[in-house]
Amino acid sequence: MIKDIQQEIIKLKKEKDICILAHCYQAPEILEVADFVGDSFALSVEASKVKNKTVIMCGVRFMAETVKILSPDKKVILSNPDAGCPMAEMMDREVIAEVKQLYPDYTVVAYINTTSELKTICDVCVTSSSALKICKKIENDNILFIPDCNLGDWIAKQMPEKNFKLLNGGCPTHAKFSEGDALKAKKKHPDALFLVHPECKPEVVALADYVGSTTGIMDFAKNSDAKEFIIGTENSIVTHLQLQCPDKMFYPLSKDCICHNMKATTLVDVLNCCKGQFGEEITLDKEVFEGAKRCIDEMIRLG
Repeated sequence: MIKDIQQEIIKLKKEKDICILAHCYQAPEILEVADFVGDSFALSVEASKVKNKTVIMCGVRFMAETVKILSPDKKVILSNPDAGCPMAEMMDREVIAEVKQLYPDYTVVAYINTTSELKTICDVCVTSSSALKICKKIENDNILFIPDCNLGDWIAKQMPEKNFKLLNGGCPTHAKFSEGDALKAKKKHPDALFLVHPECKPEVVALADYVGSTTGIMDFAKNSDAKEFIIGTENSIVTHLQLQCPDKMFYPLSKDCICHNMKATTLVDVLNCCKGQFGEEITLDKEVFEGAKRCIDEMIRLG
């Protein structure tokens, strides 16, 4: 049944000139029909290079918006209209405009996990893998980092020469991990390396052997000589690594680390998107498009 649906998707995407993007947190059966798999911004870059006129993003809304910004002439479809991101939606333009008035001499750095509308009043975007590099290149020593205070804390600790202001925001999925979870897992698997995403709480990150983005964690595990790993990010990564590295052992930090928005997209959703019967086309008005693009362009300029 799954194979039949996958074959139909592959047939339709060729006939209709569709490029399928899948974030790493998607289910294996979706990754298998995707043209590109990876972190959100990397997928947007890949989409901008292809000749396909239609792009389906199997991820969440802010990711599809970024694809549209980098590929304005393409038709961009969000595979499931209900797939949002609590972190991206927890701060809006009005709130940050008020915060900026309190800190007028601060450069506003927005994590890519924000809405396009919020990006319009920020100075530069960052990804989890580029945040440290870009913050170091910002000439201003005063940085207001939004919305993830955990990622911001991880960066700030590596840059004591700069002044960071953090707001109380972040990823509720990664915030579920506790120091107790980490200590328990390390005791249970004493030979395993502990790999975590910087969206985790500081006390969890402090116990890690490696801290990095989703693809960074996967690459580290694949290239490491170690044979056991505790994975401190969304549990789908445990599944993917088990399939890709069957000679190694992977343990979830917590069985509860599941992003329900990422799980909203099903293989049948992708099929119906290819048929033109499901999904939502992403459109951005001129002001939002130009403002968000300026923020992303500055990220690209800084590397």
